[in-house]
Amino acid sequence: MKTSDFYYDLPKELIAQTPAEPRDSSRLLVLDRTTGKITHKHFYDIIDFLKPGDCLIANDSRVLPARIYGIKEPTGAKVEFLLLKQVENNCWETLCKPGRKAAEGTKFVFGDGILKGEILEVKDDGNRVVSFEHPYDTNIYSALDKIGKMPLPPYITAELKDQERYQTVYSHEIGSAAAPTAGLHFTKNLMSKIEEKGIKIGYVTLHVGLGTFRPVKVEDVTKHKMHSEHYDVPEETAKLIEETKSKGGRVIAVGTTSCRTLESVASRYGKVTPSEGFTDIFIYPGYKFKVLDGLITNFHLPESTLIMLVSAFAGYDNIMNAYKTAVNEKYRFFSFGDAMAIL
Repeated sequence: MKTSDFYYDLPKELIAQTPAEPRDSSRLLVLDRTTGKITHKHFYDIIDFLKPGDCLIANDSRVLPARIYGIKEPTGAKVEFLLLKQVENNCWETLCKPGRKAAEGTKFVFGDGILKGEILEVKDDGNRVVSFEHPYDTNIYSALDKIGKMPLPPYITAELKDQERYQTVYSHEIGSAAAPTAGLHFTKNLMSKIEEKGIKIGYVTLHVGLGTFRPVKVEDVTKHKMHSEHYDVPEETAKLIEETKSKGGRVIAVGTTSCRTLESVASRYGKVTPSEGFTDIFIYPGYKFKVLDGLITNFHLPESTLIMLVSAFAGYDNIMNAYKTAVNEKYRFFSFGDAMAIL
């Protein structure tokens, strides 16, 4: 299977620049993965496609406001930093641009001294390891809340006026470099209605890395190497999934991150068990799903690992037809775009 098999033509004007308001007013394409039938709805209609006894599993990771702007000492040159992952304590691996201004030993000040940083190491891939100080805050997260910006994907060029709109309403565990965007459509009111209907909601944590936007650069899909991300499956979620399955209910993942978490754990242990670790699972057509009965997701980039994942779940022909239909119907695409439910 070739990467180019997953290409589709997307007019630039269909890339959503701002989130829908309210959240659940976005459009919803419902795809029957058995028949390929397509139904056009709005996201608040998702409740009509869920049955008592089903469960939703969502990713409660919270996005770190990880884009910060530093002033180089003593020259005053401006450098943009993007925190990727914590190495230890206050040391973080970062992306810097322009990188030529961030050599080892260089010091920076952020937000008039709210944060200070020093470049400890320049890695082979060009990333920098930075040691941060936060003299006025108890921890670096408090400092980032004051001065950090959301690390929006490169295809979003509009300014985000409310940073909470790039967080799900149930986000809790801070650590992602990008939002688990399928969850952005849920409101607290809609979630209450879903639970009142007899559908339970459980949570996993998978901290989304920027690798989720990394293009597939090989033509042979099987040669692509996935990035690694940290996940956690709590005991109550594992029990909920086991109970749902034993009673004949469906396990429906909210987003590809929840999907990858559940399938990773089931692949490793034979079923979903309480666990934490790292996953680099790559799901593409031919993969045999072990947990999922349904998936709520957004519309993904052409030739991306995520369109490969949904093709594995719904069938390649079904997905490519659904995407063609979505383009013709002028759905909004990508992170702030509309949603798809595959059931």
